[in-house]
Amino acid sequence: MSKNIPLFILFILLYLSAGAQSVKKLLKEADGHYQYKDYTLAIPIYESVLQKEPNHPDKIDINYKIGYAYLQSTYRSRSLSYFKKVYEVAPQYNNLMDYYLGQAYQLNHNFDKALLYYGKYKERADKKKELAEVDKKIRECTYGKSYKLAPVDTKINNLGEVINSQYPDYVPVISADEKVLIFTSRREGTTGNERDTYDHLYYEDVYIAEKKEGQWQAPQNIGAGINSREHDACIALSADGKLLFVYKQGKGGMGDIFLSERKDGNWTTPTSLGNQINTKHREPSASISIDSNTLYFSSDRPGGYGGLDLYVSTKQADGSWGAPVNLGPTINTPYDDDGPFVHDEKTLYFSSQGHTSMGGFDIFVIQKQADGSWSTPLNLGYPINTADDDIYFVLSADNKTGYYASSKEGGYGEKDIYSIDMPTYKEIELYNTIELVTQEMNIEKLEEKVDLNETITILKGTITDKKTGKKLTANITLVDLARDEVLEEMVSEAPIGKYKTVMKSGKNYLITVAKEGYLFHSENFDIPTATGYQEIILDVALEPLEVGAKMNLKVFFDFDKAFLRAESKTELNRLIDLMETYPTLQLEISGHTDAIGTNEKNEALSARRAQSVVDYLVKNGIKAERLLAKGYGEAAPVATNDTPEGRQMNRRTECKIITK
Repeated sequence: MSKNIPLFILFILLYLSAGAQSVKKLLKEADGHYQYKDYTLAIPIYESVLQKEPNHPDKIDINYKIGYAYLQSTYRSRSLSYFKKVYEVAPQYNNLMDYYLGQAYQLNHNFDKALLYYGKYKERADKKKELAEVDKKIRECTYGKSYKLAPVDTKINNLGEVINSQYPDYVPVISADEKVLIFTSRREGTTGNERDTYDHLYYEDVYIAEKKEGQWQAPQNIGAGINSREHDACIALSADGKLLFVYKQGKGGMGDIFLSERKDGNWTTPTSLGNQINTKHREPSASISIDSNTLYFSSDRPGGYGGLDLYVSTKQADGSWGAPVNLGPTINTPYDDDGPFVHDEKTLYFSSQGHTSMGGFDIFVIQKQADGSWSTPLNLGYPINTADDDIYFVLSADNKTGYYASSKEGGYGEKDIYSIDMPTYKEIELYNTIELVTQEMNIEKLEEKVDLNETITILKGTITDKKTGKKLTANITLVDLARDEVLEEMVSEAPIGKYKTVMKSGKNYLITVAKEGYLFHSENFDIPTATGYQEIILDVALEPLEVGAKMNLKVFFDFDKAFLRAESKTELNRLIDLMETYPTLQLEISGHTDAIGTNEKNEALSARRAQSVVDYLVKNGIKAERLLAKGYGEAAPVATNDTPEGRQMNRRTECKIITK
C-alpha cells in the first residue's frame, strides 16, 4: 500500500473492502441455504444483503430468490413485492415468472391481476401438467372473485396473545362447553426445546388452556405423557372431553393416529388406533362422533381419489375399529381433502384443495341426506376462507362459534387460532348460490374478459310486523317474471327475520313475502344486463289481515292502456290464493295515477285498470260480490308529483281489505 495515501482514505478503503467481503460472505451463505431449500434461513440473509447494498449487481436475482422462498414458506403472500421488482425490470427473467406473479397476486386476493398473469402464462404453457395446474388456478381465482363480491356476514376474532404466540399455533379442538381449548404449537419451550432440521421450527407439542370468567388463561404444555422430543399434534377431542386423538410418528414413519384417555385427572400414554386406521402411509387428522363410535379420518393410502382422502370407520363390538370406507367422489377430489370435523351425526366439515376452493385449503360443509348420501360440499365463504390454507375447523355444540387456524395479516405468528361468529347452514347454502351463478356463466368466459362484477345483485333485508315491529319468519319467493318461473323459495331466519338472495342481471324479478295472517308484499326488480354489482336492502313490514289494511299490487300495464300485461299473472294468482285461503275477505281494488294529464282522463284510466284486475280475478273463480273496483286518478298521491320518482310511486294499483 502506498505511503502517499492519506490515513483516513486508507480507513475508508479498508472499511469498504471489509463490507464487500461481508456482503459476499452473506450472499454465499444465503445461496447455500437456498440450494438446500432451507428457505426460512435464506430469506433474512438475502434481505440483509439488500439492506446493506440496495443496488447490488445481483439484486434482480436476489429479489427473485426471496420471492420464490416466500412462496414456498408459510408467509406466501409476502412474495408479491419481490416478484414485482423482478418483473418491472426483467419480465422474462424466468419462464415461470408470470405463473409465480399470478400466485402472489392470488394470495393477496387481487384476483383480476392474478388472472391476467395466469392468462399470460397459459399462452406459453404447452405441457399437459402445466395447463392443468394453471387452469385450476384460474378456477380458484374465479371462485375467489365471486366470493369476494359478497363477503359472509360474520366476525372473525383472533384469540389474542394469551393463546397465540409468535410461532405457529394451530389445530384447535374445543370441549363441548367451550371451557377447554387444546391446540398444537411450535413455540419456544416445547419438549426438548429442539428445532426440526427440515424447517428449523421447534418440534410440535400439544398445549391446553382453560377459560375462566369468560377469559382464556395462559396455555400449559399438556405434559410428557403425550408430548415427546419429536412432533406431537392434537387432532380431535371427544364431546365429553375424555378422549384426545393425537398425531405421532408411527412405525411406518409417515405419521399415525394415537389415542389418549383422561383418567383421574391425567392423560394416559397415547396408543395406536391399530392397523385398520393406521398404515405405512399418512393419517394426519381425525374426528370422532358424539357417541364415540364413528371415526372420520384422512389418509393418502392407495385406492383413493386423489392425495389425502376422507374415510369413515365404525367401532366394533370388541372395541376395535372396522375396515374404513372411503367417503366417495362427492367429497373426495383429485387433490388433498383433510381436516374432518363431524358435528351432529349428519353434518361434516372438512378442508379441501379441490371443489370450489379459492386457493389452498378452503373449509367446506356437507350434510347426510335421508338416503345416506352426502350433499354437495358448500364453501364457508370469504373471509372465513382465503386464498391461502384454512384448515382444522371445529364448531361449538351450540353452532354459534367456530374455531380454526389461519395465516392472516395482523396475526401474532405464522398461524394463529381464530374464533368465528358462525353463519347458519342456510346462510352458507345461500352464499354458495353466488358460486352457482359463476358456474352458470362458464369459467371459460373469464378469458374473454367477462367481468363477474357485472353479474350479481345481492338482495337482503329484514321482515317485520308493521304494527308491532316484531321480527317475522316468512316465506319468500323469487320469480322470473318473463318466464313465470319460481327461481328460489326461502324462509327468513328465526328469530331475527333476516333473509338474503342473489339475482343475476338481465332479468325481471318479482319477490314476494308471505305469512299466514298477513297480506303478502311484492316488489319488482328489473335488472338490466349492464348493471354492475350492487347490494339492495329491502326491509318489509307486513300488514296484519284486518279491515283497512292495504298493499300495492305488482301488476303491469302498457302506457296509457288498461290491458293487463302477462307479467301481472304471477301477482294476481297469488292474490287469488289469498282470497281462497280466507273465503270471507272482501277487497277493494283501486287504481291510482300521477298528476300528468287531466283529472277526468286520469280517473277514467285508473278505474279501467282497477276493473281489469277485478275481471281477471272473477274469470279465475273469485265471486264478483267480494270485489269492488274503484279509480281514484290523481286524488290520493303517496309522494310528490314534482319528480319522476314520486310520479312513479303514485302510479299504482292497490288492494284494501273491506271486510275480513
